[in-house]
Amino acid sequence: MNLNLSILLIILGGAIVTFIPRVIPFIVIRNIGLPKIVVKWLSYIPICIFAALIVDSFIIQDHSLLSIDWRVLTAIVPTLIIALWTKSLSVTVIVGIVSMATVRFLF
Repeated sequence: MNLNLSILLIILGGAIVTFIPRVIPFIVIRNIGLPKIVVKWLSYIPICIFAALIVDSFIIQDHSLLSIDWRVLTAIVPTLIIALWTKSLSVTVIVGIVSMATVRFLF
């Protein structure tokens, strides 16, 4: 398989453009003191995102019936354990991505 230089630059450019808006807010917020009400509100965001991702991925509709995608369940379990253990959004996201990539590679 040949990899053209322009394709490689497009992939790297896409990675940078995607990476910057996802990392810069973490860096900026870490150094700024936010009001307590904002911090309390933001503390619920990871839980909401995690729940929305689980419901969207875990429960699938198959011919007007709801069923469970067992491949996704095998990725959710270690991600949930790490989320409860570390309480770190970054670590949880990394473990979730690695878990899902492993599941897709193996199954």
